[in-house]
Amino acid sequence: MPTVACPDCASTNRVPAERLSENPRCGRCGAALFQGKPVTLTTANFDKHAAAETPLLVDFWAAWCGPCKVMGPQFDAAARTLEPRFRLGKLDTEAEQEIAGRYGIRGIPTMILFKSGREIARTSGAMSAGDIVAWATSRAS
Repeated sequence: MPTVACPDCASTNRVPAERLSENPRCGRCGAALFQGKPVTLTTANFDKHAAAETPLLVDFWAAWCGPCKVMGPQFDAAARTLEPRFRLGKLDTEAEQEIAGRYGIRGIPTMILFKSGREIARTSGAMSAGDIVAWATSRAS
């Protein structure tokens, strides 16, 4: 039974794989576990989301970055396609420098795919929604 962190309270929830597409809700706060948009990741919730068994695709970005601004709407669109098989999250590297440093982020946008707390793939550069979906699905298996 895969685990997924709640986008609102970051509580870990166990959801049977066959029920992931049935709009599961958090057992603690009642929020929808998948909301069709990336979760804002912070120091407070990053490790909970990364440790979940549901793959976490993180967009490391910054507000001043032109390619990040171009990729932002594409990443949002990819979230609508990839959920509930994946959790997508955005981490502002300026606001969360400790986490960006932990993962050696040198250029942005950078995407890292995590599963059960472990980095399984990484890529840098802006991508279209279709390319994000294709990249993530090819790396998660």
